[in-house]
Amino acid sequence: MTLEELMAQITSGDIDTVLVCLVDMQGRLMGKRFHAEAFLDMAEDETHCCNYLLATDLAMATPDGYAATSWASGYGDYVMKPDLSTLRPVPWLEGTAMAICDVLDHNTHAPVAHAPREILRRQVARAAAMGFVPIMATELEFFLFQGTHDEIAASGFRDLRPVSHYNEDYHIFQTSKEEPVMRPIRNHLRTMGVPVEGTKGEAEAGQEELNIRYADAMATADHHTLAKHAVKEIAHQRGYAATFLAKWHHDRSGSAAHVHQSLWREGQNAFHDPARAHGKSELMDRYLAGLLKYADDCTYFFAPYVNSYKRFAKGTFAPTRAVWSVDNRTAAFRLCGDGTPTVRVECRTPGADMNPYLALAAMLAAGLKGIDERLEPPDSLVGDAYSSNGQGRIPSTLRDARDALVSSRMLREAMGDDVVTHYAHAAEWEIDEFNRVVTDYEVARGFERA
Repeated sequence: MTLEELMAQITSGDIDTVLVCLVDMQGRLMGKRFHAEAFLDMAEDETHCCNYLLATDLAMATPDGYAATSWASGYGDYVMKPDLSTLRPVPWLEGTAMAICDVLDHNTHAPVAHAPREILRRQVARAAAMGFVPIMATELEFFLFQGTHDEIAASGFRDLRPVSHYNEDYHIFQTSKEEPVMRPIRNHLRTMGVPVEGTKGEAEAGQEELNIRYADAMATADHHTLAKHAVKEIAHQRGYAATFLAKWHHDRSGSAAHVHQSLWREGQNAFHDPARAHGKSELMDRYLAGLLKYADDCTYFFAPYVNSYKRFAKGTFAPTRAVWSVDNRTAAFRLCGDGTPTVRVECRTPGADMNPYLALAAMLAAGLKGIDERLEPPDSLVGDAYSSNGQGRIPSTLRDARDALVSSRMLREAMGDDVVTHYAHAAEWEIDEFNRVVTDYEVARGFERA
Protein backbone atom coordinates (compact mmCIF):
# COMPACT_ATOMS: atom_id res chain seq x y z
CA MET A 1 0.00 0.00 0.00
CA THR A 2 1.39 3.40 -0.96
CA LEU A 3 0.85 6.49 1.17
CA GLU A 4 -1.44 7.84 -1.56
CA GLU A 5 -3.53 4.66 -1.47
CA LEU A 6 -3.75 4.91 2.30
CA MET A 7 -4.87 8.54 2.08
CA ALA A 8 -7.57 7.61 -0.44
CA GLN A 9 -8.90 4.84 1.80
CA ILE A 10 -8.90 7.18 4.79
CA THR A 11 -10.87 9.75 2.78
CA SER A 12 -13.37 7.10 1.68
CA GLY A 13 -13.80 5.88 5.24
CA ASP A 14 -12.49 2.38 4.50
CA ILE A 15 -9.58 2.85 6.93
CA ASP A 16 -9.89 4.67 10.25
CA THR A 17 -7.04 3.11 12.27
CA VAL A 18 -3.30 2.82 11.63
CA LEU A 19 -1.06 0.57 13.71
CA VAL A 20 2.40 2.09 14.14
CA CYS A 21 4.71 -0.74 15.24
CA LEU A 22 8.31 -1.46 16.11
CA VAL A 23 9.87 -4.90 16.48
CA ASP A 24 11.04 -5.64 20.01
CA MET A 25 13.91 -7.86 21.20
CA GLN A 26 11.65 -10.90 21.13
CA GLY A 27 10.49 -10.26 17.56
CA ARG A 28 7.02 -9.01 18.55
CA LEU A 29 5.10 -5.99 17.27
CA MET A 30 4.85 -3.18 19.82
CA GLY A 31 3.45 0.27 19.25
CA LYS A 32 0.33 2.42 19.05
CA ARG A 33 -3.02 2.65 17.33
CA PHE A 34 -3.55 6.02 15.66
CA HIS A 35 -6.76 7.40 14.34
CA ALA A 36 -6.00 7.42 10.63
CA GLU A 37 -6.33 11.19 10.25
CA ALA A 38 -4.00 11.74 13.19
CA PHE A 39 -1.49 9.38 11.58
CA LEU A 40 -1.42 11.61 8.51
CA ASP A 41 -1.18 14.75 10.65
CA MET A 42 1.69 13.66 12.88
CA ALA A 43 2.78 10.02 12.92
CA GLU A 44 3.48 9.57 9.22
CA ASP A 45 6.81 11.30 9.85
CA GLU A 46 7.55 10.08 13.37
CA THR A 47 6.13 9.34 16.79
CA HIS A 48 7.67 8.32 20.11
CA CYS A 49 7.78 5.41 22.52
CA CYS A 50 9.46 4.56 25.82
CA ASN A 51 12.97 3.27 25.27
CA TYR A 52 12.32 0.33 27.58
CA LEU A 53 10.65 -1.44 24.63
CA LEU A 54 14.12 -2.62 23.59
CA ALA A 55 15.08 -3.68 27.12
CA THR A 56 12.25 -5.90 28.36
CA ASP A 57 11.72 -9.64 28.59
CA LEU A 58 8.84 -11.81 27.39
CA ALA A 59 6.74 -10.77 30.37
CA MET A 60 7.51 -7.05 29.80
CA ALA A 61 9.64 -6.89 32.95
CA THR A 62 12.32 -4.17 32.99
CA PRO A 63 15.56 -5.81 34.16
CA ASP A 64 18.36 -3.72 35.59
CA GLY A 65 21.76 -3.84 33.94
CA TYR A 66 21.19 -2.52 30.43
CA ALA A 67 23.54 0.27 29.36
CA ALA A 68 21.06 1.68 26.86
CA THR A 69 18.22 2.37 29.28
CA SER A 70 17.57 2.16 33.01
CA TRP A 71 15.74 3.58 36.00
CA ALA A 72 18.79 5.78 36.62
CA SER A 73 18.45 7.36 33.18
CA GLY A 74 14.71 7.78 33.62
CA TYR A 75 13.49 5.59 30.76
CA GLY A 76 13.30 8.27 28.11
CA ASP A 77 11.97 8.18 24.56
CA TYR A 78 12.92 6.64 21.26
CA VAL A 79 11.69 7.93 17.92
CA MET A 80 9.53 5.53 15.92
CA LYS A 81 10.06 6.37 12.24
CA PRO A 82 7.50 4.62 9.99
CA ASP A 83 9.07 2.80 7.07
CA LEU A 84 6.45 3.76 4.51
CA SER A 85 7.49 0.90 2.25
CA THR A 86 5.91 -1.41 4.86
CA LEU A 87 2.47 0.26 4.76
CA ARG A 88 -0.18 -2.42 4.32
CA PRO A 89 -3.77 -3.29 5.23
CA VAL A 90 -4.55 -5.54 8.21
CA PRO A 91 -7.50 -7.37 6.65
CA TRP A 92 -8.56 -9.37 9.72
CA LEU A 93 -9.05 -6.11 11.68
CA GLU A 94 -11.84 -3.85 10.44
CA GLY A 95 -10.75 -0.53 8.94
CA THR A 96 -7.10 -1.01 9.87
CA ALA A 97 -3.71 -0.47 8.21
CA MET A 98 -0.21 -0.65 9.66
CA ALA A 99 3.40 0.35 9.21
CA ILE A 100 6.60 -1.06 10.70
CA CYS A 101 8.93 1.54 12.18
CA ASP A 102 12.65 1.97 12.46
CA VAL A 103 13.88 3.05 15.89
CA LEU A 104 15.97 6.22 16.24
CA ASP A 105 17.71 8.00 19.10
CA HIS A 106 15.47 10.79 20.44
CA ASN A 107 18.21 13.41 20.46
CA THR A 108 20.39 12.57 17.47
CA HIS A 109 17.90 10.70 15.26
CA ALA A 110 20.66 8.15 14.64
CA PRO A 111 19.53 4.52 14.32
CA VAL A 112 19.44 2.60 17.61
CA ALA A 113 22.16 -0.01 17.12
CA HIS A 114 20.49 -2.80 19.15
CA ALA A 115 17.10 -2.46 17.42
CA PRO A 116 16.49 -5.77 15.58
CA ARG A 117 15.75 -4.20 12.17
CA GLU A 118 18.91 -2.10 12.42
CA ILE A 119 21.03 -5.13 13.31
CA LEU A 120 19.82 -6.91 10.17
CA ARG A 121 20.10 -3.77 8.04
CA ARG A 122 23.80 -3.49 8.86
CA GLN A 123 24.52 -7.07 7.76
CA VAL A 124 22.55 -6.53 4.55
CA ALA A 125 24.67 -3.43 3.95
CA ARG A 126 27.85 -5.48 4.50
CA ALA A 127 26.67 -7.94 1.88
CA ALA A 128 25.82 -5.09 -0.51
CA ALA A 129 29.30 -3.64 -0.09
CA MET A 130 30.63 -7.02 -1.25
CA GLY A 131 28.30 -6.95 -4.26
CA PHE A 132 25.63 -9.34 -2.97
CA VAL A 133 21.92 -9.31 -2.17
CA PRO A 134 20.99 -11.85 0.53
CA ILE A 135 17.90 -13.83 -0.51
CA MET A 136 16.21 -15.77 2.27
CA ALA A 137 13.05 -17.61 3.22
CA THR A 138 11.67 -18.98 6.47
CA GLU A 139 9.48 -21.96 7.27
CA LEU A 140 7.34 -21.25 10.30
CA GLU A 141 6.03 -24.07 12.51
CA PHE A 142 3.52 -23.70 15.34
CA PHE A 143 0.85 -25.57 17.29
CA LEU A 144 -2.87 -24.86 17.36
CA PHE A 145 -4.84 -25.59 20.54
CA GLN A 146 -8.49 -25.78 21.49
CA GLY A 147 -9.55 -22.66 23.42
CA THR A 148 -8.33 -19.08 23.24
CA HIS A 149 -5.10 -17.80 24.72
CA ASP A 150 -7.09 -16.20 27.55
CA GLU A 151 -8.95 -19.42 28.35
CA ILE A 152 -5.75 -21.45 28.38
CA ALA A 153 -4.04 -18.89 30.63
CA ALA A 154 -7.01 -18.99 33.03
CA SER A 155 -6.59 -22.78 33.28
CA GLY A 156 -2.98 -22.39 34.34
CA PHE A 157 -1.81 -23.82 31.00
CA ARG A 158 -2.91 -27.30 32.08
CA ASP A 159 -4.68 -29.99 30.07
CA LEU A 160 -3.66 -28.42 26.77
CA ARG A 161 -5.61 -29.91 23.87
CA PRO A 162 -4.07 -29.69 20.38
CA VAL A 163 -6.57 -29.36 17.53
CA SER A 164 -5.78 -32.91 16.39
CA HIS A 165 -4.85 -36.10 18.18
CA TYR A 166 -2.38 -37.68 15.76
CA ASN A 167 0.61 -36.83 13.55
CA GLU A 168 -0.77 -34.73 10.70
CA ASP A 169 2.35 -34.34 8.55
CA TYR A 170 1.10 -33.64 5.00
CA HIS A 171 -2.30 -35.00 6.13
CA ILE A 172 -5.09 -33.53 3.99
CA PHE A 173 -8.08 -34.91 5.91
CA GLN A 174 -6.89 -33.69 9.30
CA THR A 175 -5.82 -30.30 8.01
CA SER A 176 -9.22 -29.91 6.33
CA LYS A 177 -10.67 -29.85 9.85
CA GLU A 178 -8.36 -26.91 10.63
CA GLU A 179 -9.27 -24.83 7.58
CA PRO A 180 -11.56 -22.49 9.59
CA VAL A 181 -8.29 -21.13 11.03
CA MET A 182 -5.68 -21.85 8.37
CA ARG A 183 -7.62 -20.63 5.32
CA PRO A 184 -8.11 -17.09 6.64
CA ILE A 185 -4.47 -17.03 7.73
CA ARG A 186 -3.32 -17.75 4.17
CA ASN A 187 -5.80 -15.40 2.53
CA HIS A 188 -5.44 -12.47 4.93
CA LEU A 189 -1.64 -12.59 4.75
CA ARG A 190 -1.74 -12.61 0.93
CA THR A 191 -4.10 -9.63 1.00
CA MET A 192 -1.68 -7.95 3.38
CA GLY A 193 1.15 -8.36 0.88
CA VAL A 194 2.91 -11.26 2.61
CA PRO A 195 3.61 -13.76 -0.21
CA VAL A 196 2.33 -16.92 1.46
CA GLU A 197 2.81 -20.01 -0.67
CA GLY A 198 0.87 -22.49 1.44
CA THR A 199 0.37 -24.37 4.67
CA LYS A 200 0.62 -28.03 5.65
CA GLY A 201 0.30 -30.27 8.64
CA GLU A 202 3.57 -30.91 10.45
CA ALA A 203 4.97 -34.02 12.15
CA GLU A 204 2.99 -33.80 15.40
CA ALA A 205 -0.61 -33.59 16.57
CA GLY A 206 -1.93 -30.07 16.11
CA GLN A 207 1.25 -28.79 14.45
CA GLU A 208 1.14 -26.53 11.38
CA GLU A 209 3.70 -25.14 8.96
CA LEU A 210 3.41 -21.87 7.05
CA ASN A 211 5.62 -21.28 4.00
CA ILE A 212 6.33 -17.81 2.60
CA ARG A 213 8.05 -17.11 -0.72
CA TYR A 214 11.70 -16.11 -0.61
CA ALA A 215 12.62 -12.42 -0.67
CA ASP A 216 15.46 -10.10 0.26
CA ALA A 217 16.55 -10.55 3.88
CA MET A 218 14.73 -7.54 5.37
CA ALA A 219 11.46 -8.34 3.61
CA THR A 220 11.78 -11.96 4.74
CA ALA A 221 12.14 -10.91 8.38
CA ASP A 222 9.21 -8.49 8.05
CA HIS A 223 7.03 -11.17 6.46
CA HIS A 224 7.94 -13.68 9.17
CA THR A 225 7.10 -11.23 11.96
CA LEU A 226 3.80 -10.21 10.40
CA ALA A 227 2.87 -13.87 9.87
CA LYS A 228 3.49 -14.79 13.53
CA HIS A 229 1.39 -11.86 14.64
CA ALA A 230 -1.39 -12.73 12.21
CA VAL A 231 -1.49 -16.39 13.22
CA LYS A 232 -2.01 -15.50 16.88
CA GLU A 233 -4.68 -12.87 16.23
CA ILE A 234 -6.63 -14.86 13.64
CA ALA A 235 -6.55 -18.03 15.75
CA HIS A 236 -7.75 -16.05 18.77
CA GLN A 237 -10.62 -14.53 16.78
CA ARG A 238 -11.82 -18.05 15.93
CA GLY A 239 -11.60 -19.49 19.42
CA TYR A 240 -8.21 -21.17 19.14
CA ALA A 241 -4.71 -20.47 20.44
CA ALA A 242 -1.40 -20.66 18.59
CA THR A 243 1.97 -21.11 20.25
CA PHE A 244 5.43 -20.61 18.82
CA LEU A 245 7.09 -22.07 21.91
CA ALA A 246 10.03 -24.17 20.76
CA LYS A 247 8.97 -27.18 22.86
CA TRP A 248 5.57 -27.21 24.53
CA HIS A 249 5.77 -30.81 25.84
CA HIS A 250 8.72 -33.11 26.43
CA ASP A 251 7.02 -36.00 24.60
CA ARG A 252 6.09 -33.92 21.53
CA SER A 253 8.20 -32.62 18.68
CA GLY A 254 9.26 -29.00 18.87
CA SER A 255 8.54 -26.15 16.47
CA ALA A 256 11.26 -24.84 14.18
CA ALA A 257 11.79 -21.85 11.93
CA HIS A 258 14.12 -23.18 9.24
CA VAL A 259 15.93 -20.51 7.24
CA HIS A 260 16.90 -20.91 3.57
CA GLN A 261 19.61 -18.57 2.31
CA SER A 262 21.70 -17.66 -0.68
CA LEU A 263 23.58 -14.64 -2.02
CA TRP A 264 22.59 -13.16 -5.37
CA ARG A 265 24.60 -10.98 -7.75
CA GLU A 266 23.16 -9.20 -10.78
CA GLY A 267 19.92 -11.12 -10.50
CA GLN A 268 21.57 -14.55 -10.39
CA ASN A 269 22.19 -17.02 -7.58
CA ALA A 270 25.88 -16.62 -6.77
CA PHE A 271 25.79 -19.93 -4.88
CA HIS A 272 25.30 -21.81 -8.16
CA ASP A 273 28.12 -23.13 -10.32
CA PRO A 274 27.05 -25.98 -12.63
CA ALA A 275 30.67 -27.04 -13.13
CA ARG A 276 31.20 -27.93 -9.47
CA ALA A 277 29.91 -30.74 -7.23
CA HIS A 278 26.25 -30.33 -6.24
CA GLY A 279 26.15 -27.20 -8.40
CA LYS A 280 27.51 -25.15 -5.50
CA SER A 281 29.99 -22.38 -6.15
CA GLU A 282 33.25 -21.66 -4.37
CA LEU A 283 31.46 -18.67 -2.83
CA MET A 284 28.81 -20.96 -1.38
CA ASP A 285 31.51 -23.20 0.09
CA ARG A 286 33.07 -20.24 1.90
CA TYR A 287 29.72 -18.96 3.15
CA LEU A 288 28.78 -22.44 4.37
CA ALA A 289 32.17 -22.81 6.06
CA GLY A 290 31.51 -19.55 7.92
CA LEU A 291 28.14 -20.82 9.12
CA LEU A 292 29.83 -23.96 10.44
CA LYS A 293 32.82 -22.26 12.05
CA TYR A 294 30.70 -19.70 13.87
CA ALA A 295 27.66 -21.86 14.61
CA ASP A 296 28.19 -21.71 18.38
CA ASP A 297 28.67 -17.93 18.32
CA CYS A 298 25.27 -17.50 16.66
CA THR A 299 23.21 -20.07 18.58
CA TYR A 300 21.75 -17.59 21.07
CA PHE A 301 20.12 -15.72 18.20
CA PHE A 302 18.58 -19.00 16.99
CA ALA A 303 17.50 -20.22 20.44
CA PRO A 304 17.00 -17.31 22.87
CA TYR A 305 15.23 -18.97 25.84
CA VAL A 306 15.78 -21.78 28.32
CA ASN A 307 12.98 -23.73 26.66
CA SER A 308 14.60 -23.39 23.23
CA TYR A 309 17.21 -26.01 24.09
CA LYS A 310 14.62 -28.70 24.95
CA ARG A 311 13.95 -28.90 21.20
CA PHE A 312 17.41 -30.24 20.28
CA ALA A 313 16.74 -33.95 20.65
CA LYS A 314 17.55 -37.06 18.63
CA GLY A 315 14.92 -38.38 16.27
CA THR A 316 12.79 -35.22 16.28
CA PHE A 317 14.01 -33.59 13.04
CA ALA A 318 15.66 -30.90 15.20
CA PRO A 319 19.45 -30.94 14.85
CA THR A 320 21.93 -31.82 17.58
CA ARG A 321 25.14 -31.27 15.60
CA ALA A 322 26.35 -28.31 13.55
CA VAL A 323 27.32 -30.32 10.47
CA TRP A 324 26.29 -30.03 6.84
CA SER A 325 24.85 -32.64 4.56
CA VAL A 326 23.09 -32.93 1.22
CA ASP A 327 19.29 -33.06 1.49
CA ASN A 328 19.57 -34.56 4.98
CA ARG A 329 17.13 -33.41 7.66
CA THR A 330 19.27 -34.72 10.53
CA ALA A 331 21.98 -32.09 9.93
CA ALA A 332 21.93 -28.50 11.18
CA PHE A 333 22.88 -27.24 7.71
CA ARG A 334 21.17 -28.91 4.76
CA LEU A 335 22.13 -28.31 1.15
CA CYS A 336 18.89 -27.93 -0.81
CA GLY A 337 18.41 -27.77 -4.58
CA ASP A 338 21.31 -30.15 -5.20
CA GLY A 339 22.68 -29.59 -8.71
CA THR A 340 20.13 -26.94 -9.68
CA PRO A 341 20.17 -23.13 -10.07
CA THR A 342 18.20 -22.92 -6.79
CA VAL A 343 21.00 -24.47 -4.72
CA ARG A 344 21.01 -22.94 -1.23
CA VAL A 345 21.70 -23.57 2.45
CA GLU A 346 18.94 -24.39 4.90
CA CYS A 347 19.77 -23.73 8.57
CA ARG A 348 17.61 -26.03 10.70
CA THR A 349 18.80 -24.82 14.11
CA PRO A 350 16.41 -21.89 14.81
CA GLY A 351 13.23 -22.55 16.75
CA ALA A 352 9.89 -20.89 16.12
CA ASP A 353 10.69 -18.66 19.09
CA MET A 354 13.55 -16.90 17.28
CA ASN A 355 13.56 -13.21 16.43
CA PRO A 356 13.98 -13.42 12.63
CA TYR A 357 15.91 -10.14 12.31
CA LEU A 358 18.52 -11.32 14.82
CA ALA A 359 18.74 -14.86 13.44
CA LEU A 360 19.10 -13.75 9.82
CA ALA A 361 21.65 -11.11 10.82
CA ALA A 362 23.73 -13.67 12.70
CA MET A 363 23.70 -16.08 9.75
CA LEU A 364 24.76 -13.34 7.37
CA ALA A 365 27.53 -12.22 9.74
CA ALA A 366 28.90 -15.77 9.94
CA GLY A 367 28.56 -16.50 6.23
CA LEU A 368 30.15 -13.23 5.13
CA LYS A 369 33.01 -13.80 7.56
CA GLY A 370 33.56 -17.19 5.95
CA ILE A 371 33.88 -15.42 2.60
CA ASP A 372 36.29 -12.85 4.07
CA GLU A 373 38.43 -15.60 5.59
CA ARG A 374 38.27 -17.77 2.45
CA LEU A 375 37.25 -20.75 4.57
CA GLU A 376 36.72 -24.24 3.22
CA PRO A 377 33.95 -26.47 4.61
CA PRO A 378 34.69 -30.01 5.79
CA ASP A 379 33.36 -32.95 3.82
CA SER A 380 29.61 -33.35 4.00
CA LEU A 381 28.22 -35.80 6.51
CA VAL A 382 26.62 -38.89 5.02
CA GLY A 383 24.05 -40.77 7.07
CA ASP A 384 22.42 -40.06 10.43
CA ALA A 385 23.86 -36.97 12.10
CA TYR A 386 22.26 -38.03 15.38
CA SER A 387 24.55 -41.06 15.54
CA SER A 388 27.67 -39.07 14.64
CA ASN A 389 30.32 -38.83 17.36
CA GLY A 390 32.25 -36.08 15.62
CA GLN A 391 32.65 -32.43 16.49
CA GLY A 392 30.05 -29.75 16.17
CA ARG A 393 27.57 -30.44 18.94
CA ILE A 394 25.06 -27.59 19.21
CA PRO A 395 25.22 -25.79 22.60
CA SER A 396 22.86 -27.70 24.88
CA THR A 397 21.84 -24.88 27.24
CA LEU A 398 21.14 -21.17 27.11
CA ARG A 399 24.14 -20.66 29.42
CA ASP A 400 26.45 -22.32 26.88
CA ALA A 401 25.03 -20.21 24.05
CA ARG A 402 25.29 -17.03 26.09
CA ASP A 403 28.96 -17.75 26.86
CA ALA A 404 29.66 -18.37 23.17
CA LEU A 405 27.96 -15.08 22.30
CA VAL A 406 29.96 -13.11 24.87
CA SER A 407 33.27 -14.54 23.63
CA SER A 408 32.50 -14.13 19.91
CA ARG A 409 35.01 -11.81 18.27
CA MET A 410 33.22 -12.34 14.97
CA LEU A 411 29.86 -11.02 16.23
CA ARG A 412 31.48 -8.17 18.16
CA GLU A 413 33.19 -7.11 14.95
CA ALA A 414 30.03 -7.51 12.86
CA MET A 415 27.41 -6.13 15.26
CA GLY A 416 29.40 -4.08 17.79
CA ASP A 417 30.36 -4.65 21.41
CA ASP A 418 27.31 -2.78 22.71
CA VAL A 419 24.89 -4.94 20.73
CA VAL A 420 26.49 -8.21 21.86
CA THR A 421 26.56 -7.04 25.47
CA HIS A 422 22.91 -5.95 25.27
CA TYR A 423 21.66 -9.34 24.09
CA ALA A 424 24.03 -11.29 26.34
CA HIS A 425 22.41 -9.46 29.24
CA ALA A 426 18.99 -10.52 27.96
CA ALA A 427 20.19 -14.14 27.98
CA GLU A 428 21.55 -13.78 31.52
CA TRP A 429 18.20 -12.42 32.70
CA GLU A 430 16.33 -15.37 31.16
CA ILE A 431 18.66 -17.79 32.93
CA ASP A 432 18.30 -16.05 36.29
CA GLU A 433 14.51 -15.86 36.00
CA PHE A 434 14.27 -19.57 35.24
CA ASN A 435 16.70 -20.59 38.00
CA ARG A 436 14.71 -18.85 40.72
CA VAL A 437 11.47 -20.71 39.90
CA VAL A 438 10.54 -24.10 41.39
CA THR A 439 9.06 -26.14 38.53
CA ASP A 440 6.27 -28.71 38.58
CA TYR A 441 8.84 -31.33 37.59
CA GLU A 442 10.92 -30.71 40.71
CA VAL A 443 7.92 -30.89 43.02
CA ALA A 444 6.50 -34.08 41.45
CA ARG A 445 9.90 -35.81 41.40
CA GLY A 446 11.06 -34.91 44.88
CA PHE A 447 8.04 -34.05 47.05
CA GLU A 448 7.86 -37.53 48.57
CA ARG A 449 11.11 -39.15 47.48
CA ALA A 450 13.67 -36.53 48.43
